Amino acid sequence: MSGVGPLSQDWEPVVLRKKAPTAAAKKDEKAVNAARRSGAEIETLKKYNAGTNKAASSSTSLNTKRLDDDTESLSHEKVPTELKKAIMQARMDKKLTQAQLAQLINEKPQVIQEYESGKAIPNQQIIGKLERALGAKLRGKK
Repeated sequence: MSGVGPLSQDWEPVVLRKKAPTAAAKKDEKAVNAARRSGAEIETLKKYNAGTNKAASSSTSLNTKRLDDDTESLSHEKVPTELKKAIMQARMDKKLTQAQLAQLINEKPQVIQEYESGKAIPNQQIIGKLERALGAKLRGKK
């Protein structure tokens, strides 16, 4: 490196500082006591619903009133009595058990049981399979 002047380093001093205290550190009991001793102003706030999992805006009274006002009865549609009797009668005429009929339409025996007891939710595909297997019209006018 001949011909180049004397090497000089351009170092600037680096100053390390502590970060300003965070909100949690400001609320620390030691910090509050130190502020009281020094005569600093301390502001306290009461937070409602603090530490709970409820939103501040949610109120149960609105939901309860809405539920009380709701008079609609919510229940699934059940198999009509005429359909139950028609399935049972057609199955008996063919001399089939519930299990045999279920096997014919590729369904579980429990499905036939539910339809005949009226507990099933009517499914048009299953009713169609039953009509084909039993050779009887179960839907609509007879």
